[in-house]
Amino acid sequence: MKQKSLGASRSRAAGAATDVRPAIATVSLRDRAYEAIKHRIMTCAFRPGEYVNELRLSATLKLGRTPVHQALARLMVEGLVDIIPRKGVVVKPVSLNELLQIIEARLANETYSARLAAEHADERDIAGLDDVLDRTRAWASKRNVEHMMLLDREFHLLLTRAAKNHVLTEVLRGLHERSLRFWFISLSAPAQHECVCTEHQAIVEAIRQREPLAADRAMRAHIESFRANVTRFL
Repeated sequence: MKQKSLGASRSRAAGAATDVRPAIATVSLRDRAYEAIKHRIMTCAFRPGEYVNELRLSATLKLGRTPVHQALARLMVEGLVDIIPRKGVVVKPVSLNELLQIIEARLANETYSARLAAEHADERDIAGLDDVLDRTRAWASKRNVEHMMLLDREFHLLLTRAAKNHVLTEVLRGLHERSLRFWFISLSAPAQHECVCTEHQAIVEAIRQREPLAADRAMRAHIESFRANVTRFL
């Protein structure tokens, strides 16, 4: 009886392991599909208003339709695509009204975050910001819009973490993700590369000097500069 019980237990364990593996693989494939599609949207490889064929997308990404479908459903929730019955998936058009609302939210929250960072950032935070600045200058000299956009996101994420307010970090992370396409469009203007480097440097210096009001002003100037530049393209 003991042998039967042990054999049954092993059989159930093996079955459970078999059941778990496909679930893990599905999550991994879904995430891969999500990141790949989102990257194409953010870099305008999939243009605003463009229809995306799910079957063709699966073939391009070399992934099954299920993870691609799941990724598109997530992107719809995040407001990056619309799924239209009997028509398919369309990349959500760029909206000036949405941009202005994002900027308003950033002005209210990110300037406060910059003030907090000037009060609470530690040496590791500042070293991380300096590192991103160095890499940003390197890519700015090469006029690489895609890398500049990704470094812009990294800079702002590190900055919000330096504020040591986890709730505020999550709020701003969402705003930054919704800003990525607009950042990519804004950075298409070569002169904006140098502006971003200069503005980021001013923010970091205010934080390094522990000057909350200066950090607030530098962040506000940076966001206003972005607004002035990107609205020329919309």
